[in-house]
Amino acid sequence: MKRKAVSLMVLIMSCFLVLTACSNEGEESNGDGKVIEFMHLWPEGNSTAHHNIVNDIIEGFESENPGVTIDLEVLSNEQYKEKVQVLSSSDELPDVGMTWAAGYMEPFVEGGQFASLNDILDGEFGDLFVPGTVDAYSFEDTAYGLPLELNIAPVFYNQAIFEEHGLEAPKTYEEFVNVVEVLRENDVAPIALGNKDAWTGSLWYMYLADRIGGPTLLTDAINGDESFTNEAFVSAAEEIQNLVDKNAFIKGYNGLGDQEAKSMFINEQAAMYLIGSWDLPNYTTSEDVPQEVRDSIDYFKFPTVNGNGDPSSFVGGPGVGLFVSENSEVKDEAKEFVQYFVENWGEDAVSNAGVIPATKVDTDEVELHQMYIDVLNDLNNASNITLFADVQMSPDAAQTHLDLIQGLFGNEVSPEEFAEEHEAAME
Repeated sequence: MKRKAVSLMVLIMSCFLVLTACSNEGEESNGDGKVIEFMHLWPEGNSTAHHNIVNDIIEGFESENPGVTIDLEVLSNEQYKEKVQVLSSSDELPDVGMTWAAGYMEPFVEGGQFASLNDILDGEFGDLFVPGTVDAYSFEDTAYGLPLELNIAPVFYNQAIFEEHGLEAPKTYEEFVNVVEVLRENDVAPIALGNKDAWTGSLWYMYLADRIGGPTLLTDAINGDESFTNEAFVSAAEEIQNLVDKNAFIKGYNGLGDQEAKSMFINEQAAMYLIGSWDLPNYTTSEDVPQEVRDSIDYFKFPTVNGNGDPSSFVGGPGVGLFVSENSEVKDEAKEFVQYFVENWGEDAVSNAGVIPATKVDTDEVELHQMYIDVLNDLNNASNITLFADVQMSPDAAQTHLDLIQGLFGNEVSPEEFAEEHEAAME
């Protein structure tokens, strides 16, 4: 199945412009009502602002639709991915759930498990989305998901730790390596990384490949227009292992999950943390994070490497979106809920969670944290956005990529083997 091409730069530029200007029918609920099963991945505590917005949306939908009840299940990111795979194998997906774009959702679409959402996109509702965002969830002009977020991945850092050791946000890779070495000399863990969830380690590899080999190198290789044995990929892998040898990452990083690494960064046990801008609430609005910590967090763009690379080229793209199960017995109600969710998500996501939504929002009346404004400006000025590698790839290739990332960070595979096995997986 041929995937519709997505112009991420058009998507991002459009975003800035508009921002600134499985359930059974008849199942008993309240006597004779209908139940919509809904799964999402924003647990309270880890994603409190998101979690609360979802609860408010559910409460509003149930209030406006007497006789319809939302049966909610909330899982962490990795637990969610695992359960969706298990449920899909027996055609028992929830009526409504969350998905990622492009390669991740392709097998669900090919397997006939995601319902077409073209019918609800006709008219005014479809006009809510930033131009181009729905394309990432579309195959042959049919939309099978509706995006909720847009993201880039900066390096967040603790200014207080940097200042204590006379450090500044690095602009070159040489300066970055110096930051790592100074922090290690002073017994400070430089980087929080939970590489048990290997997509987090993939972010470091993707940026190094971008800076060394150019902004389109990775996407070209995934699409078959370039080889993973390109010397730039080998050099990027070598640099990962150089960072490992310098003890750049927190102790035990290959056995820690991302949430554990995040907690260590928030608790000031590490000085830097590379993650998507979906994490902005933790450093801007979340009351779960002490104010003094939030006040100390800023971010920098991934630095140039040996004079190469454009700091305005980011890893990122559309975040999670909503799907409706093709096998749902309450499909009409599920689509109504998805539409209601999207209509109510955008403004609340901006004002209450600091999330950059995939829908058009007039932020003139919204008071925004400076970091949020900075991210919007970076989105506006981005020269390139490379979609997350494991999202671009087919599921089998993505799993190989993630396994190799684990092996690379664990010094269990050489940079040359890493490149060759990637190329074999793409073939």
